[in-house]
Amino acid sequence: MTILQLKYVIAIDEECSMRKAADRLYVSQPGLSSAVRDLESELGIQIFERVHNGVVTTAAGASFIAYARSAVEQFEKVENKYLSGKGHKPTFSVSMQHYTIAVNAFIETVREYDLEEYQFSIRETQTGEVIEDIKTLKSEVGVIALSDFNKSTFKKVFADASLEFHELFTRNTYVYLRKDHPLADRDELSLEDLQDYPCMVFDQGDNTSFYYREEALATYDYKKVISTNERATSVELMLGLDGYAVGAAMLGDSLNSADLKAVKLKEEETLTFGYITRKGTTLSEMAQTFVEKLESVK
Repeated sequence: MTILQLKYVIAIDEECSMRKAADRLYVSQPGLSSAVRDLESELGIQIFERVHNGVVTTAAGASFIAYARSAVEQFEKVENKYLSGKGHKPTFSVSMQHYTIAVNAFIETVREYDLEEYQFSIRETQTGEVIEDIKTLKSEVGVIALSDFNKSTFKKVFADASLEFHELFTRNTYVYLRKDHPLADRDELSLEDLQDYPCMVFDQGDNTSFYYREEALATYDYKKVISTNERATSVELMLGLDGYAVGAAMLGDSLNSADLKAVKLKEEETLTFGYITRKGTTLSEMAQTFVEKLESVK
């Protein structure tokens, strides 16, 4: 097994196509296919299943590729540090669901370090990708919120992926809407009160299960729903369409937060905020600083 073979299977997994992966890697498709067959034979598993429009990764292949990504990333770090001729910058990467508190903690962390000496990366993404990023060491820390509904399920997901969930705090359920929304003057709202307005939810890609929703009350049968994949877009739709979102009343200094209001929701379900890390790992200095910023949230 070689690093080159690992890079090959990672590219194929990302492209879902031998041809596209070969083009991306600047190798011949027969050569790529031969390298994968050799690797599958050596490992004794089938990594990819050939289908009419490309390839799909098998369950055994997905497990192997997760380790392959980690190995390739570590190899590339060694290359960058010792073979590139340049000094290696200490790096810190974080993946998160769409929460302003995590963005603010990241900003405060970066401010404490010299950007010429350190390298930072932040990914605001889907729940499944946050978990995968930590599992494959793409990010050091993942910020995530669990609802009463999915908490027990995700604890098993974390255990199976050798991840640890570190609880920070819990919040009750609120609804976000624009300040001049027709219902904004209420002290409390129910989901029935809001049924004529569109609810904003974050698109979870292939993970369509209710368990992967980052909003509370995921199983409620909303009459009108609009899915988005960006926090800024969600806010703009709320302002322009009298929409609303279910959250934890933590607007902070987010985009357009001055135009939004949080109203208590009658239907109660708490959100537990925390962060995930690889089990048994020691956090870097920058990661520890980031966690301290998260822990300071009241």
